[in-house]
Amino acid sequence: MALLEVRDLTVTFYTAEGVVTAVDDLSYSIEAGEKFGVVGESGAGKSVTALSLLRLIESPGRIESGEILLDGDDLLEMTETEIQEVRGNRVAMIFQDAQTALNPVYTVGDQISEAIRHHLDHTDEEARERAIELLDRVGIPDAEARYSDYPHEFSGGMQQRAVIAMALSCDPDLLVADEPTTALDVTTEAKILAELEDLAEEFDTAVQLITHDLGVVADLCDRVMVMYAGKSVERASAEDLFYDPKHPYTVGLMSSIPRIGDDRDRLQTIPGSMPDLISTPTGCSFHPRCPYAEEACRRTEPALTEPETGKPATVGSERSARCLEYTGELNGGLDYDVTVRDDAAAPTEGSQ
Repeated sequence: MALLEVRDLTVTFYTAEGVVTAVDDLSYSIEAGEKFGVVGESGAGKSVTALSLLRLIESPGRIESGEILLDGDDLLEMTETEIQEVRGNRVAMIFQDAQTALNPVYTVGDQISEAIRHHLDHTDEEARERAIELLDRVGIPDAEARYSDYPHEFSGGMQQRAVIAMALSCDPDLLVADEPTTALDVTTEAKILAELEDLAEEFDTAVQLITHDLGVVADLCDRVMVMYAGKSVERASAEDLFYDPKHPYTVGLMSSIPRIGDDRDRLQTIPGSMPDLISTPTGCSFHPRCPYAEEACRRTEPALTEPETGKPATVGSERSARCLEYTGELNGGLDYDVTVRDDAAAPTEGSQ
């Protein structure tokens, strides 16, 4: 049994303009100790998916249906008291903005110690010692002295490290990291990602990493899910995704990556933008931006399919893609040719 199984999750937001389906019938799984990447443009549903795992969707949002199984226990069926015991303990989250994740009126050390005292039943002194140990472990210099500092006395990189320390304080089974290096310089980003990987291995913690940066995914993740308009459009191992992408949207993302020694005058882009989630296009939601779209794509919504077999994909399928190409319904087929360059895949000239 997988550590986490998300089955048919649908999350909507009720607005004055209409009902926004932010996550639409989403399924995936994460194994114990696995590093699982979730990528896609802004508005794809990545952060809403993460918040749903801990039932942190606030009004006007609502989890409409589905199951979120942690070691077989459905988090959506738990009482509020039960889910509070899961948050920060079995499942922890690194929020996108460390500045807003830390309470400005409490010291950094007290905020880490609070979670330790609550979930691990430590004394005040034991919680303090563990908090200092964690601050030191994530690279905070002179951790014992900085324990009593307030968040505004930490730099952005140190705040992010403190949030990671807080998330790991109770040795969670799953760590959900939502854009954990947002607004950090590239040097600090590299250090924090390396520390996050080392800590996850040390604590034997599974990681769900949400990012728009495919370079981060290539460095850190074992498997990847690509999201578009609230749906999973491709799932694969990181190696398969980069060397042999199966969905036109994934190919477009790959082609936009700059590479050393690239002889292209301009980076290729995906035309258009994410669709309005109040009224998504009929058929395939990606078809208005897809260079390979045919009439069938405008009529028929593709199911998530195993590319090699053409069979409907399941939560446990190793590879899946949401495209009519793999159900035999496209006349022309996807004729792009993928070449490997610098550990990434890119369409050949003219494929976009």
